[in-house]
Amino acid sequence: MLLAQHFTEKLARRLGKAVTGISAPAAERLLAYPWPGNVRELQNAIERAVALTQYEKLVVEDLPEPIRSHRRSQVLPSGDDPSEMLSMHEVEKRYILRVLEAAGGNKTLAAQILGFDRRTMYRKLASFAESKKSL
Repeated sequence: MLLAQHFTEKLARRLGKAVTGISAPAAERLLAYPWPGNVRELQNAIERAVALTQYEKLVVEDLPEPIRSHRRSQVLPSGDDPSEMLSMHEVEKRYILRVLEAAGGNKTLAAQILGFDRRTMYRKLASFAESKKSL
């Protein structure tokens, strides 16, 4: 969010707009989005939002459609159907990846949140990559 706020302030100055920040719902969407285009995609999205907004803060409607409509994947499936249940390995994998996403890709921070050291985090991520290769 620090980077998104930086881009918002920088682009508002450049475009001569009185935009001072990002609304909480818009921030939630920005955090939930996986950002396949990384920083460049974020900057383009914020530039578009700043150019289009009519408000002091960016709102969800100012964001590009893929970001507005993105829904965070669930860690656990809903329902009681046994055929939809996950193994503990899959539950752990999904949760660790979800925490890593929430930590902005910062593995050290994610490991701290999860309560284990950085080396354990790297081992677990490597095991997830290995299990993916064996499919």
